[in-house]
Amino acid sequence: MRRDTVWVMAIICAFAVANLYYNQPLLAQIGQSFQVSAQQAGFIPMFTQIGYAVGMFLFVPLGDLMERRKLIVTMLAATACALLAAAVSSSLTWLVVASLVIGMTTIVAQLIIPFAAQLSLPQQRGKVVGTVMSGLFIGILLARTVSGFIGARFGWQGMYWIAGGLMIVLACSASVLLPYCQPQIKMSYGRLMQSLFWLVRSQPILREASIIGAMSFGAFSAFWSTLVFLLESPPYYYGSEVAGLFGLVGVVGAAAAPVVGRLADRKSPRLTVGLGIAITTSSFFVFWLFGHQLWGLIVGVILLDLGVQATLVSNQTRIYSLPSEIHNRLNAVYIMSYFAGGAIGSFFGAYGWSVWQWHGVCAVGLLMLVVAIAIFVWRA
Repeated sequence: MRRDTVWVMAIICAFAVANLYYNQPLLAQIGQSFQVSAQQAGFIPMFTQIGYAVGMFLFVPLGDLMERRKLIVTMLAATACALLAAAVSSSLTWLVVASLVIGMTTIVAQLIIPFAAQLSLPQQRGKVVGTVMSGLFIGILLARTVSGFIGARFGWQGMYWIAGGLMIVLACSASVLLPYCQPQIKMSYGRLMQSLFWLVRSQPILREASIIGAMSFGAFSAFWSTLVFLLESPPYYYGSEVAGLFGLVGVVGAAAAPVVGRLADRKSPRLTVGLGIAITTSSFFVFWLFGHQLWGLIVGVILLDLGVQATLVSNQTRIYSLPSEIHNRLNAVYIMSYFAGGAIGSFFGAYGWSVWQWHGVCAVGLLMLVVAIAIFVWRA
């Protein structure tokens, strides 16, 4: 596994996964454009994440069945088409449908991560996965910064036009820079999909990681899907550009992914899962108590992104200790659960905001983390 190949994979992950999050700093602007409420605008990130979960289920298992480079290039091209469709949306319904398709097709990062794990040596797997995951998580966070900046200058449609063009460039680059990789198994697509249910029944590590990951990312999504509404209200009165800048703050936490991966290699990935849950929970207490002060938001964002990143990398290190020929399917089940939790968090985060404003959002995040803690303790 060459170092430059690892970094190419990390960069592709960053740009590909960013498509899921461009909409979040733009929700207030989109709501004004279509004259809809905050709760209605919340359908956009919710359906994007639902689409991602569906895409994980339908397409990611194909990585165990098809040549991976070709599959990655095909999905990047499909994502480009979906983003350009979003750019010309004339109604909220159109944009929600386009967002669903964006989510379904932008699953490239989840094809690359097991690809990287398969190519790496067992004693380096946590470090390699952590490096690729750094790209993914930094892409998630910087997407908001870039989106807020572009939205403030060119409108929300401008972001979708630019993202569509980037996916075309990525598809061309991936076809040249990624290694060729033949599948390890031969079976029909129907049998491949049936095997997903068998994996859930037969792998307790996968079940535990999936539930904890879903609840952790659900809390994360509840925060990020509603942050723009907090920042445009008293005492802040900020716009989409400042909301996006909070992504830069979160990079501090995201940059810790390789460190978490090395710690998981040396110690126990389950130990770092518990540490991640604890850090994420502490972030929501900070948001609850100090969320209406700028320093409180900054500290909370650093803790939130560090905790969620630690949980994600550690869980993936655990499931990639299982046989390599099922890695794509393991990742499909895990990330499908992860983003199903994200969709739930986005929906209930918007609902919590509409009912109880910022404390409602914090309550949603803490309730989801209580479920994660219960599963972690029960499986101890």
